[in-house]
Amino acid sequence: MSDDLFEAETTRIPPGFKPMNWSRGFGRQVGPFYERDEAEGGFTRAFLVAEHHVNGMGNCHGGMLMAFADMVWGHSISNRRTHHWVTARMVTDFIAAAKLGDWVEGTSELIGDEDGFYTVKGRIWTGARTIMTGTGVFKSLGPRAEPRT
Repeated sequence: MSDDLFEAETTRIPPGFKPMNWSRGFGRQVGPFYERDEAEGGFTRAFLVAEHHVNGMGNCHGGMLMAFADMVWGHSISNRRTHHWVTARMVTDFIAAAKLGDWVEGTSELIGDEDGFYTVKGRIWTGARTIMTGTGVFKSLGPRAEPRT
């Protein structure tokens, strides 16, 4: 992935969104991603469907949408807990396609926390059209270390 893709897409970011600064790893390869804080502690994450996200039909690849859902739904845990976690299960329903050039957004809500497992429900959309919905179960791996200063 070259930096010119990131620079070209930043001019199309809707108001209120800021780039997520992934400097390495998976998010850097499949991004770029954006986020916006919402009222009462909520959030919205987003991405612009680019050429490297689409399948042969010009739709956003289902694997990309699953990866995005994992990042969006997991963020509701990171927002409220100080633990590392991994995805144990995701159940999704694909409702509509996202096309090349669509601005895709998603959010989630933590709905359960029991015995080291977190349950989350989430939704992904573009404009007024829901793309996918689902739930995730995430396993706690223990507390995160305090950030170094």
